[in-house]
Amino acid sequence: MQLPRYDLGDEVATRDAFGTALAALGTARGDVVALDGEVGDSTRTEEFAKEHPDRFFECYIAEQQLVATAVGMAARGWLPYASTFAAFLSRAHDFVRMAAISGSGLNLVGSHAGVAIGQDGPSQMGLEDLALFRSVYGSTVLYPCDANQTARLVATMAGLEGIRYLRTSRGKTPVVYGPDEEFPVGGSKTLRCGEDDRLTVVAAGATVPEALAAADRLAADGIRVRVIDLYSVKPVDAETLHRAAEETGCLLTVEDHHPEGGIGDAVAEAFGDGRPVPRLVRLAVRTMPGSAAPDEQLHAAGIDATGIAAAARMLVEEAVVR
Repeated sequence: MQLPRYDLGDEVATRDAFGTALAALGTARGDVVALDGEVGDSTRTEEFAKEHPDRFFECYIAEQQLVATAVGMAARGWLPYASTFAAFLSRAHDFVRMAAISGSGLNLVGSHAGVAIGQDGPSQMGLEDLALFRSVYGSTVLYPCDANQTARLVATMAGLEGIRYLRTSRGKTPVVYGPDEEFPVGGSKTLRCGEDDRLTVVAAGATVPEALAAADRLAADGIRVRVIDLYSVKPVDAETLHRAAEETGCLLTVEDHHPEGGIGDAVAEAFGDGRPVPRLVRLAVRTMPGSAAPDEQLHAAGIDATGIAAAARMLVEEAVVR
């Protein structure tokens, strides 16, 4: 299989990388089928449809039927990848739950996640999907931040069991990983690290570039912070989180998702084994978003580089009583 390769610094949407990688996977494996809910031009499954039209299935605006068809194909020995907007997969939650009970193996991909989609507004924003899929028995939840990471995880999903969910983003993001980087399920990537780190920022997907930008701003002010890309939301990399907690004392999670059931909860649960719990602070989408440009949406939610840097400064400053 020849996955797409992207150069460092390129600006590529993870949904674009998903479509190209899925088409490549379909070329390498004749058992791969793709299904979509009439948004293939947006999810980018149209790339698979162009190259493998006999293995692409249009399910139209019927998300329950989308998942049900994928379950049936898996039972017949095919390897299904079913895609639609992350927000619309909530309509098929019961079918996903029953698929897990049945021991079905299928790959689900939700695009247009979070407020970062911008002007489309809250009806199109997937802000509950991480909670939905983390709660499914035996599920795997992946949230890549760049194109090379996305391509690798699309291929990795083919070898997993149970319900696998991949969250992709609408807008372009910078490529921060080389094409030969490995991303094992249950792992993470530490993108900034030093002996004098004063706290750790834990991000994933669309908030990773914002966390890196915030870290650069803070470093210019003499405040060093660690940055972890938690691309595997379930299972989570507890070992790396424990080490970061021991070495920096505070974890600041930032996610383009509601605070309930997302990255913040995944990090908190990593400390449910009885060991001392570090200081945990969460940045998430806590208000009802409207329709605005992506950068305006991230800023309004307090999860852009400015919001992350401001929260970090508050956490490392000593309180002064006057």
